[in-house]
Amino acid sequence: MLLSLGGICIIVSGILALVNHVTAEPIAKAEIEAKVAAIRAVTPAFDNNPFTELQRVLPEGETDSLTVYPAKKAGKLVGFAIESYTLKGFSGLIRTMIGFDAGGKLIDFAVLQHAESPGLGSRIYEWYHEKSETGIRDLRGLDMKTVSPLTVSKDGGKVDAITAATISSRAFLDAVNRAWKTFSTVQGQSSSVNTDNTAPQQPK
Repeated sequence: MLLSLGGICIIVSGILALVNHVTAEPIAKAEIEAKVAAIRAVTPAFDNNPFTELQRVLPEGETDSLTVYPAKKAGKLVGFAIESYTLKGFSGLIRTMIGFDAGGKLIDFAVLQHAESPGLGSRIYEWYHEKSETGIRDLRGLDMKTVSPLTVSKDGGKVDAITAATISSRAFLDAVNRAWKTFSTVQGQSSSVNTDNTAPQQPK
């Protein structure tokens, strides 16, 4: 019986290793394609390849670097797409792509990954593209120099929280504020900037 169980374990391990090898490349390719689409969606029109000019930037007060993708048109910098994150979601990690123009206006954002509750926290993208009569909701076009840091109204800020999903709303704004801090670091040429063209790492 021990030999049989050992043989079965070896066969199953081999199958899993093969499946992982076969699927690793398509998964990686799909992730890159999703990031490229997100970068295009959140920045002004550009004609460079942001992936070849990406920077890893460590803002002051943070422990994890963020990936910054510069967008250029005819050689002129027109904005940045910043891959940000938060660990404060109702279900943990939320990864985003936040886009700014060169002057600090928030162009748009994309949600790359989340595990928030369906119909509640999962509405981040839709909710923060809607207009509001009571406060800030549609983040597009915000001049972050005048409104940062963004906080929900329950915490004394001006941003509408998603109905019944305040934790998810706080978490999303945490990711946006982290991206803005990174943008400010890049623009200010802070000595805390750490630039190397290594591949992005998952937040710890």
